[in-house]
Amino acid sequence: MDHIAEPILATKLASGFIHPTALIAAGARVADDASIGPWCVIGPDVTIEPGVRLISHVVADGHTVIGAGAVLYPFCTVGLAPQDLKYKGEPTRTVIGPRTQIREHCTVHRGTVTGSGITRVGADCLLMAVVHVAHDCDLGDGVIVANNVVMGGHVTIGDGAVIGGATALHQFVRIGRAAMVGGASGVEADVIPFGTVLGNRARLTGLNVVGLKRRGVDRAGLHRLRAAFRLLFADGGEGGAVFAARLSEARAMADDPLVAEMLAFIDVPSRRGLVRTGAIRADEESS
Repeated sequence: MDHIAEPILATKLASGFIHPTALIAAGARVADDASIGPWCVIGPDVTIEPGVRLISHVVADGHTVIGAGAVLYPFCTVGLAPQDLKYKGEPTRTVIGPRTQIREHCTVHRGTVTGSGITRVGADCLLMAVVHVAHDCDLGDGVIVANNVVMGGHVTIGDGAVIGGATALHQFVRIGRAAMVGGASGVEADVIPFGTVLGNRARLTGLNVVGLKRRGVDRAGLHRLRAAFRLLFADGGEGGAVFAARLSEARAMADDPLVAEMLAFIDVPSRRGLVRTGAIRADEESS
């Protein structure tokens, strides 16, 4: 008669469980209702907040906080040492926000002392399979990052931005709130809030009109934002003195909060400059 293996029983918590094959170091803080699946490895300085689910084969290390209700899928890693030869094991941090989903084979590395010291993924984000979030990156809330996206260190992504699959973001790049980066783009400069960029190297092709409408921006608001965009970026005049003059003129529109946000983003000193425009799309001509 074939041998029938005895079932492996999980350790019951208050309303969660820890699978017996999981390795949890002494000192790790695991909420009573968290669920830690098979073959997960949790380091001694990790905090797992209520309602977290680690499906299986997840590795969390370093000074890492996984926020309430987050779900981490098989073979993803969070809080491991950065891919930075200057890093010497300093106790830097990683924070994963509440309800964020991190899919298979994602890597989120801890910060460095030469950067902010913390890598942060905000609340309600979705990192699809095989995304790499490098050291000192800062992702806002509600960010969606599609499959196979890679980020250099120190990338900042604003709330609600969408990064298309197979995109590469250069280190120190800033992606503004509710911006859209098209798939397979190579982004080497900053993307304005509400902008849409595409290509390798990426060009600014217009506004993320669909995303703005989804966020409740009305027709009048879209017209005001489009007018400021055209003033700043039409006809490739976004360099040097021409752009400075246009920027000064656009400040007259700053009573609109979305225009003001775009101008504030541009005013922040940048290591990478701004993504420049290509031809304005035909659909941007319509209302």
